[in-house]
Amino acid sequence: MGERLESTMGAGLALLFFGYGLLQLGAGWAGIEDSFGWGWGVAAALAAIFFRFTLPIVVGAFLCAKNIWHWHWLFALLFAAPGLLFMVPAFFASLAGSFKR
Repeated sequence: MGERLESTMGAGLALLFFGYGLLQLGAGWAGIEDSFGWGWGVAAALAAIFFRFTLPIVVGAFLCAKNIWHWHWLFALLFAAPGLLFMVPAFFASLAGSFKR
């Protein structure tokens, strides 16, 4: 693969991740705003942007996907915390490895 194609793909993926982050931030604000009020939504968004404390946004994104968009709870969880796709299998693999000893 050429260097130009690799850099183009990298830039495209970076834009895709940035867009997903903005979508998740907006969904997190909407979920918290719907459940707890406008002020808490703004506080969670500011905490995520300025203090890099994203737990309220993850909870809000889950609430938005489940309550506002009416998704199934599993799909809402995967939208809010996509890292679970990698963490859960790795956790079980480490458990299986610890029982082999």
